[in-house]
Amino acid sequence: MTQEQEHKEGQEQQLAVHYKDIIRLLGEDPQREGLQKTPLRVAKAMQVLTRGYEMDAHKVLTEALFKEDYSQMVIVKDIDFFSLCEHHMLPFYGKVHVAYIPNGYITGLSKIARVVDIFSHRLQVQERMTLQIRQCIEETLHPLGVMVVVEAKHMCMQMRGVEKQNSITTTSEFSGAFNQAKTRQEFMNLINRKS
Repeated sequence: MTQEQEHKEGQEQQLAVHYKDIIRLLGEDPQREGLQKTPLRVAKAMQVLTRGYEMDAHKVLTEALFKEDYSQMVIVKDIDFFSLCEHHMLPFYGKVHVAYIPNGYITGLSKIARVVDIFSHRLQVQERMTLQIRQCIEETLHPLGVMVVVEAKHMCMQMRGVEKQNSITTTSEFSGAFNQAKTRQEFMNLINRKS
């Protein structure tokens, strides 16, 4: 077993102890048959849902960096994501749409989706996640412009509080060439067009 695996397993055990206490504090019996393995299952699930802390989004983009003279908009739309709201640790989920205008370099298209995965697999708020995705692409690729739009449903609004089932939150971040309304509108038209 590697040192990293030992560390991860140690983390799992520590988390499981705390989840067992939480189950007890909620008024349940953690020794009940259906709950005996729940603390460890939740610990493992939380490690998966927060694995973005262990990954470097900039490195992901540079691993597939190619010199290319293409200077028109590159769009990767409808990237599914799931994240955990840092306020209630309940899921929020939806789609991310990303566009950038290359400035001599492009990256592998799947790397854009990986960047979304990395930032969404952390305790988050939608506004910060939108900003982090835009900043990462901008700082790594140095494009002529970047735009990110995130559309999400928040379980903290659906399951508790106001309990609004059909609300969608939209956030956007843009820079460079996307500061021009015409360029932003072109992007919005393209992501809203039916495939």
